[in-house]
Amino acid sequence: MKLKHSIQLAFLIIAMVSCKQKQENTIVSEDNKTETTVIDTTQTYINPLDIDYTYMVYNSARNQSYRSGADPAVIEFKGEYYMFVTRSFGYWHSTDLVNWKFIKPQQWFFEGSNAPTAFNYKDSLVYFAGDPAGYGSILYTDDPKKGLWSPTASISNNIQDSELFIDDDGKSYLYWGSSNVHPIRVKMLNKDDRFLETGVRKELINLDEEKHGWERFGENNFHPTLKEGYMEGASMTKHNGKYYLQYAAPGTQFNVYADGVYVGDSPLGPFTYMKNNPMSFKPGGFTNGAGHGITVKQTNGQYWHFATMALASNAQWERRLCMFPTYFDEDGLMYSNTSYGDYPRYGANHPTKAGEHNGWMLLSYKGNVTVSSSLQQIMKFTSNDDEVEVKEIPTETNAEGQITSKVLTDENPKTFWVAEANDDKQWITIELLNEGTVHAIQLNYHDHETGIYTRVEGLKHQFTIETSIDGKNWKTVVDRSKTDIDAPNAYLVLDEPVKAKYVRYNNIKVPGNNFAMSEVRVFGLGLGEAPNKVSNFKINREKDRRDISFSWDKVEDAQGYNIRWGIAPDKLYQSWQVYDTNTHFMRCLDRDTPYYFTIEAYNENGISEQTETIYVE
Repeated sequence: MKLKHSIQLAFLIIAMVSCKQKQENTIVSEDNKTETTVIDTTQTYINPLDIDYTYMVYNSARNQSYRSGADPAVIEFKGEYYMFVTRSFGYWHSTDLVNWKFIKPQQWFFEGSNAPTAFNYKDSLVYFAGDPAGYGSILYTDDPKKGLWSPTASISNNIQDSELFIDDDGKSYLYWGSSNVHPIRVKMLNKDDRFLETGVRKELINLDEEKHGWERFGENNFHPTLKEGYMEGASMTKHNGKYYLQYAAPGTQFNVYADGVYVGDSPLGPFTYMKNNPMSFKPGGFTNGAGHGITVKQTNGQYWHFATMALASNAQWERRLCMFPTYFDEDGLMYSNTSYGDYPRYGANHPTKAGEHNGWMLLSYKGNVTVSSSLQQIMKFTSNDDEVEVKEIPTETNAEGQITSKVLTDENPKTFWVAEANDDKQWITIELLNEGTVHAIQLNYHDHETGIYTRVEGLKHQFTIETSIDGKNWKTVVDRSKTDIDAPNAYLVLDEPVKAKYVRYNNIKVPGNNFAMSEVRVFGLGLGEAPNKVSNFKINREKDRRDISFSWDKVEDAQGYNIRWGIAPDKLYQSWQVYDTNTHFMRCLDRDTPYYFTIEAYNENGISEQTETIYVE
């Protein structure tokens, strides 16, 4: 039966999860009509994660100014969580895996850590490594919140892109590797003797692009000349006596950056390729990539995979962070739920659906945008060799003479708008295509010639957000006019949901020389119906069995489609979200694996039923 997504039903579904988390709330429209509803008060979050990403020191000699966060190492220590991120000059602390606060340590590497590794040893010590030079001491502390670290007396080498793993018996292992030629390796260390090597070294795994399509180099797993992907970012998770060796491929700058797994009975292997790979994969949608990460176990037993998302606009090393719930099925297969991976998701405190998409849909897609001024509108893409391709988009005006900006609602993080000034005279107004109930807003600022080249404290994004039904009478729903919050990917959940046709961002001041924005994303529920079920879904596995093409009939009122697939009808662990098309082509399959596929349509009102699952040899 077609899903009906009235506001009352949507809220009822969300609120049914836990009686302890229900509360009455009121939706207020601009004409002062009210509607009492029951909503879920569980925390939500969105990808990319809303943290104060650090401006990068490398590439500063080339006057490239941009923020980045990559290669996360997240650990639980004494019931709380710590996140270490490449070249951030410190790390983040959280009690709930949703809200993160930066800690500036008293001792740290001069250039920040690079591809860091951290390990919680029996809640007594945190060990850390990540010297950008690839060698140095392993640091340790019993109070990471204080930020006071001590070095071991030994000097290690080959700790670039490393993973420190200490087994239950106290034996210690260091996995490392970042190459399109060399494999992931492991060496044993003596934890009780300054982490000196014991003499045990092994080569473990390497890429096999001929068998594994998702390991192929390039955007969408295609590059005209380079064929060898990068294998890097090793990570180890022990679960039910098995050792899950995770690795990233094919390159951090690509939408298909992902994490795969080999499974073994020992930290030294041998390891067997997991047949449902990759275990963390988000190639479609607004923000792409889910590779070079780490899997952390929450105190309640839920696993989470933190990973790297590609932005690659100002530089190929311009990246963001993501977090997805991770599971082990009855066959011991490890997988993450990345479907609708950049839409709002239940936070880690949800009793039954932590990390799942919470049902709020995108209201702003292709909304009509007017802006206060326009210095530039740009599409900026960084290619494999760090050469930047820049396409300037001509400025247009509407019938009323107002400047328009399609790039702010196009679901492309590589397009952006630059205002003529960074002051309180600048604004952005979005007219939604249809009136809806607004629950949350995500602001994705862009670093356009900001002139900032390292970690700077005291940065602030100051603004207000208003909504309106008629575009004339406005209600302030977010007030950060006096905030000291630095939020380059701000996620703003409204105190009360509100019906609106217009959303207006009023700038006050943001960090850097310029005020630039790549996307304003408005989430909630439309007032109409979800789209119909997709029909005529056709699949053609190509001669190169790593490739596959799809087509289907266009569904009226659909924004886009979500293709799901996996190695069994009940193991559809992969998905690829697309907008505005009824065809798709992928190069990410494993050559010798048969798959099952289904597809669904979605719009601002909800998601359709899935088609019947199709088996493809």
